Amino acid sequence: MIVLFAALLIGIVAGLRAMTAPAVVSWAAQLGVLPLQGTPLAFLGWRFTPWIVSLLAVGELITDQLPNTPSRTVPVQFGTRIVAGGFCGAAVGLSGGQPWTGALAGAIGAVLGTLGGAAARARLAAAFGRDRPAALLEDIVAIGGGIAIMALLP
Repeated sequence: MIVLFAALLIGIVAGLRAMTAPAVVSWAAQLGVLPLQGTPLAFLGWRFTPWIVSLLAVGELITDQLPNTPSRTVPVQFGTRIVAGGFCGAAVGLSGGQPWTGALAGAIGAVLGTLGGAAARARLAAAFGRDRPAALLEDIVAIGGGIAIMALLP
């Protein structure tokens, strides 16, 4: 049950930041926290994979601050988050022998994270009077939450 809860939560992280979830999952696989050896997703734990995915995540964190970045709720952005959430959920689910259920939980989490994150950020931006502090707080929640979720795994 913890594995499926973790898959749902990592999906929420993907809804907040699409590339942060794969970066966290890749680091967890590389460090042995998420055992993916001998599975189709073993490449997530390869030597250079976490570094590459982390560079993509940093790029996303930077571009999120730009004023012309599209909303996360437009179809391409939303779809990317659902795919990332499902993928990361499947990786987490593999550790408990439930990759398909994990993928579904991750995709559902991504929908929740996308819609909930957009609403929360809008409220925070209104409260702060500008978007940047809300965006930075969301970055911290996504990164810290992703790390904490991997720590939940048995």
